[in-house]
Amino acid sequence: MDILHITRPAPLVGLDGIPMPSDDAPRAQALVDRCPVAGETPLSASIAIATQAAVQDVWIKDERGRMGLGSFKALGAAYVIASDAQEGDVSGRTYVTASAGNHGMSVAAGAKAFGAASVVYIAETVPESFAARLEEQGAQVVRQGETYEDSLRAAEAAAEANGWDLLSDGSWHGYTDRPHRLMEGYTVLMAEAIRQIPQQPTHIFLQAGVGGLACACAALARQAWGDGPRIIVVEPDAAPALQGSIVAGKAVESSGPVSEMGRLDCKMPSLIALKGLARDADDFALISEEEGQAGAGLAMVAGFGSSPSGAAGISALIALDEAQREQLGITIQSRILCVLSEGPA
Repeated sequence: MDILHITRPAPLVGLDGIPMPSDDAPRAQALVDRCPVAGETPLSASIAIATQAAVQDVWIKDERGRMGLGSFKALGAAYVIASDAQEGDVSGRTYVTASAGNHGMSVAAGAKAFGAASVVYIAETVPESFAARLEEQGAQVVRQGETYEDSLRAAEAAAEANGWDLLSDGSWHGYTDRPHRLMEGYTVLMAEAIRQIPQQPTHIFLQAGVGGLACACAALARQAWGDGPRIIVVEPDAAPALQGSIVAGKAVESSGPVSEMGRLDCKMPSLIALKGLARDADDFALISEEEGQAGAGLAMVAGFGSSPSGAAGISALIALDEAQREQLGITIQSRILCVLSEGPA
């Protein structure tokens, strides 16, 4: 496993005009509470994982039951559509997105709840079972391209050609309002964890694709605990979008093979997330495919069945060697917070 330590704030260029992430969790919570299926997800201690990791405590924020959609993404796109509905009728609108996983489910469910239409572009590599789940939520599914980035370009073109509302979980120059609001929805889960946790963690492991979850959670953690916890952002070594950009000092597109951590296999970071994590994160860790599988296997044995994407934070924790533990300041007294972001694929 490769670990990059940064001295905050990391110097980055090319992000002028990109907003910092929202930390307005009360606003997000107030709107989420209006949802009929809203409810806190549990924070659970895992003795098995703590024993394997040789630390005092491991707490798991378990997002598998979030709003019946199976992942933290339920707090994202659906939250944006609910915000739009507060401002006016959305029943005649069509929301279009690209998705490698659960983001598309959130778009489809949110659109369905408020009487709007949804179109979700997916790459050829996305399993047919996921396409079927999207269609069950009322989405029109379009396969386009070999990678997530290909399907995203197709979604952008469709939005432009048809006058649809693009609802991406990434952000770039000229497209920040919706992803900024979307990431604000993710603050709900971290605000819950902060209330639920019995003691301030010493370390927080946060997995990242484009970076929205990690960025929102890191922003709330800094708001609550300042510089206390050490925040480690975890990516597949096949898609080091954030770490590669931190090294380059600007947003860059990474290259690599297709990762089995498909929900995290994003080659370009969200610019809002990159800007926020350059301020709030301490370390960026890359895990291999084998390390991702090992973490998911341990999580399942410990009673937290998930995918390699959903358990990537756990994977990074148990993959540390002695030198890396020392580098991160992890000891037998450490208290670790991880997010289990989704159920089994």
